[in-house]
Amino acid sequence: MCVGYGTLGGALMLNKLSAEAFGTFWLVLGGCGSAVLAAGFPDVGIGLLGVSLAFGLTVLTMAYAVGGISGGHFNPAVSVGLAVAGKFEWKDLGPYVVAQVIGGTLGALVLYLIVTGKADFTTTGGFASNGYGANSPGGFSMTSALIAEIVMTAFFLIIILGSTSKLAPENFAPIAIGLGLTLIHLISIPVTNTSVNPARSTAVAFFADNGAMAQLWLFWVAPIIGAAIGALIWKTLLSDES
Repeated sequence: MCVGYGTLGGALMLNKLSAEAFGTFWLVLGGCGSAVLAAGFPDVGIGLLGVSLAFGLTVLTMAYAVGGISGGHFNPAVSVGLAVAGKFEWKDLGPYVVAQVIGGTLGALVLYLIVTGKADFTTTGGFASNGYGANSPGGFSMTSALIAEIVMTAFFLIIILGSTSKLAPENFAPIAIGLGLTLIHLISIPVTNTSVNPARSTAVAFFADNGAMAQLWLFWVAPIIGAAIGALIWKTLLSDES
């Protein structure tokens, strides 16, 4: 799937990493931006339904825009899951993760610059960060957060692998994946503010004022475990590909 690192290979890899960075940038700016800027706007805020849809739309739009270049992961857990399923080269995992985290962090930086320009700005607060306990929107425990993130990420990988398999209808994968991410947010925003994506969690934690960095470990560990589980379930029980 991936090329070597000669002159041509290096150029192609740069294209892939750029696509991953741009896609993750858009995911953080669009998804987290909708939560920070639009969800709580008086009288006309988009609410949890709007935020959930925004995250799904970021993945859907970037999957069509640059997915053909890089595979459209935009998420370290997805990259890990695809590698476990044999759909992605392990040797490219490190560069992909770095590109995703950089892109997501730049998206969060742009959001931060917008937020701090508000006339009555005093603090970023949670800044759409993920958390448990006091940092959970619904006050859910660390155990609840672990279960939710593992299960949601596992199903996200099953959706991704299933919709991109040879048995699935062609060209509809971004729609299924985007709507799958929307559904995941509809279920789990009250629990963790929904991560299923370590790059997304890391990006906004840098700018949050609620101690999100101290809980960030969970939003790397749980999504990666969930992605590996989902990939193994697909590979051993569901895939009919030879």
